[in-house]
Amino acid sequence: MGDIRILDGGMSRELQRLGAQLKQPEWSALSLIDAPDIVRQVHAEFIEAGADVVTTNSYALVPFHIGEERFQREGASLISLSGKLAREAADASGRKVTVAGGLPPIFGSYEPQNFDPSRVQDYLKVLVENLAPHVDVWLGETLSLIAEGEAVRAGVGETGKPFWVSFTLNDDAAQVDGAEPQLRSGETVRAAAEWAASSGAAALLFNCSKPEVMKAAVETAAAVFKDKEASIEIGVYANAFEGEQGDSAANEGLHGTRADLTDDAYSRFACAWADAGATMIGGCCGIGAAHIHTVAGALRGR
Repeated sequence: MGDIRILDGGMSRELQRLGAQLKQPEWSALSLIDAPDIVRQVHAEFIEAGADVVTTNSYALVPFHIGEERFQREGASLISLSGKLAREAADASGRKVTVAGGLPPIFGSYEPQNFDPSRVQDYLKVLVENLAPHVDVWLGETLSLIAEGEAVRAGVGETGKPFWVSFTLNDDAAQVDGAEPQLRSGETVRAAAEWAASSGAAALLFNCSKPEVMKAAVETAAAVFKDKEASIEIGVYANAFEGEQGDSAANEGLHGTRADLTDDAYSRFACAWADAGATMIGGCCGIGAAHIHTVAGALRGR
């Protein structure tokens, strides 16, 4: 196992823990309007916990969450603020911390059927232009189909910054029991890895899915990259949602989180992902700074 880069965890519940309000439809975007200092503090706490990478709080800065009118009126300034806050926290840390510019699924989480290739760049362009001054790398995250990854590739191509693509996985009972790993679109992880190998992406990650389905995805991607002699990092940041998520959109409401997914339990998953070939590991929804602290200690102590 080589060196592991520690990613941050889920933003929303940490915002809530520190006193920020979460409500639909704005979700975590509301904190940029009402409590930007708390956003900066969440980034700082993840860094203190051991994160080498923090992702901008730009996930909900799309019309799906803040509405078309507000996106056109305030989107650019809020996106810029999300980048500025992450950059400030990273620069104040006293060590090298990478800021990833978070590029969400434009037309809704877990909603591959809503993807509109004719409109996606209109929105991605606003995100990219306003995050670019503040970020080191691009992270297209919680993407449900390969076409969303291709849109990210096209959208950031002229910035000169590396890009990472992270897909959310089907995590129903069949997948947990060992069925071939697939994206929420039904496309296989193998197909996604084959696309990534020729895309120019610096990393392929898997996020916002149950920890139990991640190892198989890492193993599949690692096998594809070995076969194609592709030098691409593999990463994982799972969620802690209770129950089945396939029939509901992410951030549709405040999902319950698993009581069994303690810091130690999550770190055991993290070590298994590292053994399978992942070199970038963090957490998504429901995985907080305490989890990241334990993960960082476990992986760096090996």
